Amino acid sequence: MTITMKRIRIWIFFAGLTGYFNGFGQDSIAHSLNLKQCVDLAVKNNLQVKQSEIQMENYGLQYKQAKDNILPSINANGSQSINYGRSINNFNNTYVDQKNNSGNYGLNASFNLFSGLSVQNSIRQTSLYYDASKMDLQQQKDNITLDVILDYLMVLNNQDQLDIARKQADVDAKQVERLEILNQAGAIAPATLYDLKGQYASDQVNVVNVVNNLENAKVTLFGLLNVPYQRDVSFEAVSLDANTLEYGGSSDSIYQSALQVIPNIRANDLRLRSYEKGIAAARGKLYPSLSFFGSINSNYNSIATAGIIGTDFTTPTGEFVNIGATQYDVNTISKQQQKISFGNQFKNNRYEAIGLSLNIPILNYLSARNNIKLQKINVQNAKIVANASRNQLQQQVEQAWQNMNSAYGQYKGYMDQVKAFEESFRTAEIRFNNGVITSVDYVIAKNHVDQANINLTASRYNYIFRTRILDYYQGRLTVGN
Repeated sequence: MTITMKRIRIWIFFAGLTGYFNGFGQDSIAHSLNLKQCVDLAVKNNLQVKQSEIQMENYGLQYKQAKDNILPSINANGSQSINYGRSINNFNNTYVDQKNNSGNYGLNASFNLFSGLSVQNSIRQTSLYYDASKMDLQQQKDNITLDVILDYLMVLNNQDQLDIARKQADVDAKQVERLEILNQAGAIAPATLYDLKGQYASDQVNVVNVVNNLENAKVTLFGLLNVPYQRDVSFEAVSLDANTLEYGGSSDSIYQSALQVIPNIRANDLRLRSYEKGIAAARGKLYPSLSFFGSINSNYNSIATAGIIGTDFTTPTGEFVNIGATQYDVNTISKQQQKISFGNQFKNNRYEAIGLSLNIPILNYLSARNNIKLQKINVQNAKIVANASRNQLQQQVEQAWQNMNSAYGQYKGYMDQVKAFEESFRTAEIRFNNGVITSVDYVIAKNHVDQANINLTASRYNYIFRTRILDYYQGRLTVGN
């Protein structure tokens, strides 16, 4: 009994541990998702969005550094050394031949007064590039939002297709049940029953195929969300009635709106302006630069000494001088010495300086001029990219507009087709139930209406896809609540 309980506890422990690690690091997914939740998950988890965010932070720091370059430069320095043998006493600049400690300390500051406006233009350059990176981030968010919307609608399309397929199978299932009763009574030819059974089997195969398409669409959507696939998650439907109205506007008006709202276009324009400011910043390096500087310095030496007041004494030198006929001994007058403290040396040895520094560039490996040429090349490339992006956008809008018109025409045509085939099938079903037409005629009529309903559903979603793309180009892409 004890061994059994112990095994149960171990099993529970490892089951809980397995569940913990399976859920570790994954986003919590509800059993039901709507379109906005899917978009939020995708934007949060998308690799390109995260990389764009990091890139934006990088350019933000570059912009901050460009602004900080206006601030003064202030640096403190200090050195402390132990000297052996012959060295210079930095207190009185005399040579000594003994061990001593010495140190030098300073505080230096400089402030740029003029540098050809290079710093100011660098600030504008990095500011524009930082703004461009914000547009790149928004572009990635818009792209993933559009992709999620289209894939989400694809899931809903397959869900509707599955409902249609099951309803079609239900209709044939009821006919099979009715015909089996009639066949048992000998009221119909067996071929009629088998024709309907074959049709019902085809319906079942169609259901299997649509289920597979639905699951594949879900897997694709979960790939955009960048979360593990969960089969039991359901997706809330969206209202489609308002989206199936005829789309207004023209391709030219949509293109003009896209030029104003598509982040990629604005990012390319900002980068072009940034490179133009880069030329101005590079030219500033050709001008003289003027800066103000100031410094405070002091030093210390462990063998520095000073005489003590009131302790004078004379020491014979052994030498003499003659003044007239009198000989006088030569003596030196000295004081008793004491070491000077660190604080007194630091205070007494302090010296200060202020001034202006002028730097005139004459020849520096031609780096300034070559940098100007590089910036001009960047401007040329940015112009090419900006023009190409506009041409590409115009072509994309025109193609999207044509696809939308084609999709709307198909949708209207399939609506008329469904109405016609539904009426045809209603008549055929009545006649088949009354034994007027054969099962072959009935199956043909039913296949027509079934395929028409499938085509209508697909065309409805296809038209909505196309209108959503045009909404994206106009900055009107919405995901609801």
